[in-house]
Amino acid sequence: MNYIHWGVDPIFLKFGPFTIRWYGVLFVGGILIGSKILEWIYKREKKDPSSIDDFLIYMIVCVVIGARLVHTLVYEPDYFLAHPIEILKVWHGGLASHGGMLGALVATYLYSKKYNIEFDWLISRLMVPGALAAVFVRIGNLFNSEILGKPAPEVPWAIVFDRIDQIPRHPVQLYEAFAYLIIFFILLFVYLKSSPQKATKLLGGLFMVLVFGVRFFLEFFKTRQADYILDIPLTVGQLLSIPFILLGIIWLIIANKASKD
Repeated sequence: MNYIHWGVDPIFLKFGPFTIRWYGVLFVGGILIGSKILEWIYKREKKDPSSIDDFLIYMIVCVVIGARLVHTLVYEPDYFLAHPIEILKVWHGGLASHGGMLGALVATYLYSKKYNIEFDWLISRLMVPGALAAVFVRIGNLFNSEILGKPAPEVPWAIVFDRIDQIPRHPVQLYEAFAYLIIFFILLFVYLKSSPQKATKLLGGLFMVLVFGVRFFLEFFKTRQADYILDIPLTVGQLLSIPFILLGIIWLIIANKASKD
């Protein structure tokens, strides 16, 4: 079987001691495009978008910190607790999406307090560009040849990551990217077809259930990412996804109850 071979250099640009990776370009690009979508939402709902640049700074800082801490302290605690200075070396790679989500929640809370914006309004709108930003992150993982799928020699679209080994694997990075793109369009459709009040009630819960539901399911196709083994048939990624899924379900239940009152 003729498999797809992937051996793209993860480095986008290098000059002197400085290196820019495709992952970083896509990560920042996803946030920048997301900020433009958020600016469009602000204008559509007749809100002042002048502070969005500040929100962008909040978001980048909190998302990176949250994603880095969860990756280092949850997925590889033994190594990073023994080498704590390595936690600061974000450029070496290692960001966890669950931590990124927590960071986004913190950034939204801090920003909403400073600029006196309703937290529930803002976090619900953030979910629309957030799903699109997740697409960029997973494509960045593809360029890094990381978050590898399980061996799948029987799958005609399997990818051989030449920088890692010669094993044909499920391209789980593309599975997730495609799923998040569909979720983005679903959330955008709900936003456009709903009243502002209904959008505030629905978007957050839908995002949590759909995004982390997909994450939970696709974990079955991934190789183990944590540096330890659990005595249960669930991965660390699945365990971290469950609270977000439950939060989303509760969110939607409350929204449905409120719409009937």
